[in-house]
Amino acid sequence: MVFGPVKNILHITHGPIGCGYYTWNTRRNLARPEEGYDHFNQICLSTDMQERDVVFGGEKKLAQAIREAYEIFKPKYIGVFATCPVGLIGDDIKSVCEKAAEELGVTVIPVSCEGYKGVSQSAGHHIASNSLITRVVGTQELEDPTPFDVNIFGEYNIGGDVWVVKPLLEKIGYRVVSVFTGDSKFEDLARAHRAKLSILMCHRSINYSNKMMEQKFGVPWLKVNYIGIEATIKSLREMAKFFNDPLIYENTEQVIEEELELVKPQFGYYRQRLEGKTAMVFAGGSRSHHYQDLLNDLGVETVLAGYQFAHRDDYEGRRVIPEMKEAPHHRIIDNLSFDRDPGTKPPYDEERIEQLKEALPDHLMDYEGMMVHMKEGAFVVDDLNHFETEAFVKGVKPDLFLSGIKDRYITQKMGVASRQIHSYDYSGPYTAFEGAVNFARDMDMAINNPIWKAVVPPWRRAVELELVDSMATDVATDEKKLT
Repeated sequence: MVFGPVKNILHITHGPIGCGYYTWNTRRNLARPEEGYDHFNQICLSTDMQERDVVFGGEKKLAQAIREAYEIFKPKYIGVFATCPVGLIGDDIKSVCEKAAEELGVTVIPVSCEGYKGVSQSAGHHIASNSLITRVVGTQELEDPTPFDVNIFGEYNIGGDVWVVKPLLEKIGYRVVSVFTGDSKFEDLARAHRAKLSILMCHRSINYSNKMMEQKFGVPWLKVNYIGIEATIKSLREMAKFFNDPLIYENTEQVIEEELELVKPQFGYYRQRLEGKTAMVFAGGSRSHHYQDLLNDLGVETVLAGYQFAHRDDYEGRRVIPEMKEAPHHRIIDNLSFDRDPGTKPPYDEERIEQLKEALPDHLMDYEGMMVHMKEGAFVVDDLNHFETEAFVKGVKPDLFLSGIKDRYITQKMGVASRQIHSYDYSGPYTAFEGAVNFARDMDMAINNPIWKAVVPPWRRAVELELVDSMATDVATDEKKLT
């Protein structure tokens, strides 16, 4: 999820072929080729470990796979990702990658992200962030720095999301140095330490990198949300407040006005058709929080929300972090922290950062979490299983369920419209102003589809059968009276 979207790294999954499935375009991390750079976005490589390799070790097989990959594709950068069997048998992928880098003269990045290292994929995000900061960020220098250089963190270009957000920021006057990691190149990430601000979209997947970049290079981060019209406007205005530049302020308001003018008629139409509906949201990352803003724009009430791999701070905000005890899995995941790099001059001194924190409470180097934004009486449930999902759908009877692919079909069989919010059911983008209209259109098609009139969920079927029996009894009684 974190490394995979980087389009000019040739990714190799070291493990059985089944472990390579998720790398092969199962997530819609869209990317465009760029002249002068490699493009490996649609290529999936695996060492295809067999039983023999598990018994005798897979290091030689990995070394050979790296050589073959280099001979075929001639990449500048190769990523090697270890899966569970590799960690269990003890293959030293770090030394294999170091030898391969020396032999081939290219960058080879080892990532020991065996799935058993954490209770959810969040552990993999943490491990990937460690590799990004220690092996990629800061390895190249940014040419012609500007006062308005920014990084976009936690954005993976699902359905082309970043292709809507990036032009919007550039129109205001920002230069996007890097995106972590949708439609990005190794070189972009390597120069990210010279930006003046990082904006953070998905808090869970990559907040680790933001924290380490602030420690090591002094680059502050701002929590934003550009899913939803009002949320996008708020985030753009907070960015302008951070930079405190008259031209940025002026351009921000002008862009907001222009974008609203373009989308208001269509968005207003869909709001009329969706207002008063209810939704359940169960997603990963921070999406269960973000999409509530967009649903609220449409007059749709969120009656239940939960995360698939969240931590306490995703629900309650980062203020709870000092209270949290370190989990046992941290013994096998390096929780890195850094001193400031010697010779690094941060873009802002401590006094200025403190002033900005006062001006931007809850968002500058902070996150207030999801729960403070939820309405009284709404349910918050962590890591729903299918049994619980069915119980909640039956209990709250939502008009819409936004989740992943696993939950979709059982929900539809219960007569509730369901949309796959992890990859948008091959639609999108859903970000910023344009994306809000796309989302509204898709939700209208889902909820107001006449097919739901023909679907009778189990709890309604029982009621209808009782009604039919009652009507049959009444008819029989009437006939008897007539006779």
